[in-house]
Amino acid sequence: MIENRDLNASDYLAMLRRRLRVLLIPVLLAPLAAFLVSYLFRARYTSQSLVLIEVQSVPEGYVKPVVTEDITQRIATIQQEVLSRDHLRPLVERLGLAKNEEELDDMIGNIRSGLDLEPVIPGDTGSSNSKSSSSSTSGFSSSTKKKPGQTNTTDIPGFYVNYTASNPVDAQRICRELTSLLLAENLKAREQIAQSTTDFLSRQVDEAKRNLDDQDTKLASFKKQYSGQLPGDEDANLKILMALNAQLESNTQTLNRAQQDKTYSESLLAQVTAAWKASQSAENVQSIQQQLTKLQNLLLELQARYTDDHPDVVKTKRDIAELQGKLKELNSAPVSATDTVEKASAEPLEIRQLQLQVHQYSDVISQATREQKRLQDAINLYQGRVALSPSVEEQLKALNRDYQTAQESYEDLLAKRTQARIQTDMERNQQGEQMRLLNAAGLPDSPSFPTRWMFALGGLGSGLAVGLCLVMILEFQDKSVRDEKDVLAALDLPMLVAVPHVGGNRGDSGNHGLLSSFRKNGKLLEV
Repeated sequence: MIENRDLNASDYLAMLRRRLRVLLIPVLLAPLAAFLVSYLFRARYTSQSLVLIEVQSVPEGYVKPVVTEDITQRIATIQQEVLSRDHLRPLVERLGLAKNEEELDDMIGNIRSGLDLEPVIPGDTGSSNSKSSSSSTSGFSSSTKKKPGQTNTTDIPGFYVNYTASNPVDAQRICRELTSLLLAENLKAREQIAQSTTDFLSRQVDEAKRNLDDQDTKLASFKKQYSGQLPGDEDANLKILMALNAQLESNTQTLNRAQQDKTYSESLLAQVTAAWKASQSAENVQSIQQQLTKLQNLLLELQARYTDDHPDVVKTKRDIAELQGKLKELNSAPVSATDTVEKASAEPLEIRQLQLQVHQYSDVISQATREQKRLQDAINLYQGRVALSPSVEEQLKALNRDYQTAQESYEDLLAKRTQARIQTDMERNQQGEQMRLLNAAGLPDSPSFPTRWMFALGGLGSGLAVGLCLVMILEFQDKSVRDEKDVLAALDLPMLVAVPHVGGNRGDSGNHGLLSSFRKNGKLLEV
């Protein structure tokens, strides 16, 4: 190929015509070699089962599902559970696939690498992994249509369980067992989730019930402590306070009137008593003087008869001295009311009546004073209640708010627990979302690997690529001049004449027998 030349489609076609044998050799040999190489690989057989995902039979408007995890994530979780050693060891032992611990570990590793879960895409009519699944998936698509009142929780109507092994019988058996484990694990997982949710909500309901009881107790204690001071009692307290003020005013008037009447009665009693005492004092002085005169006359008679030591004389003198002392006392100071009462045999009726009135007024004053104190204490109590009403109302609102919050939380959790119990019963009765085996694992009749026509197709592509590479290499190494474009690119001189090929062997016409004459700088060149 001459360098520094632009190639077009005709140039490439000419290359292919010239190098057709070089291109055909790898194109024909490579598919045959790849087809033969495919027999060097050990055959692998894939057994496939189809699992249908059915929505719950009860509409979600009546019972909301407890398991809200994404179906793809849930299937991946179930797959990891099934592929755990605790699940695979009994499976291998039950099928008799291993004789010792080393073979057991190898077989568990093979099962983990051979299992593949493939989601069913809505609208597909088959799977690329199994020829027999095309007829079954058409019925599967029709069975996953949404019923009235139901909503699909996932866009995946089902999934394929594929297991690949070197033996078709083993592939079928293991695929069947793995599918059963997946279905059983799904039932167990959903029931555990529903039961765990129910137990959790039951504990939350009990805690909310205790909290509600505590709030109820606090509210009852608060109402009992501030009885009569609650917001609803404010109007009644104001009315009672007004009535107590009116009673206090009336009691004050009664007390003032009783005090005035007592003062007047005491003044009148003092006047009457003073007058009566004055009259009683005058009568007593006159009586004592008369007695004193009689005793003095008697003393004179006794002294005339007896000596001064005579008992009668001594007694008479003593009596005269006593009367003189009493007379002196009466003349020097007024007699008190007590003495008057003691000495007088009876007081006048007017004085006794006045004393009775004073005593009655004293009782009225004492009773009115006690009533006044009681009313004043009650007024202070109700004034304190009215003054504390805003603070009590604020505290009561906070308690009511806490109680309302606790009650709403309790009712909400109670409703959720009821829903969880219903969902748990649905899961136990298998009325919730279920995974159902639609197509059991089949016995593969042909290996899934190697696919020999794919090996041949790959060989064809590889041979074509190798042939093209050889053609390009040969063309880049070929420096032959075949047409005028090659001449212009090789000599970089203008062409004067071109003579077409005349006669001769066509096989020797690689350069088409061209004879060109070029003139450059006055010289003639022939080729």
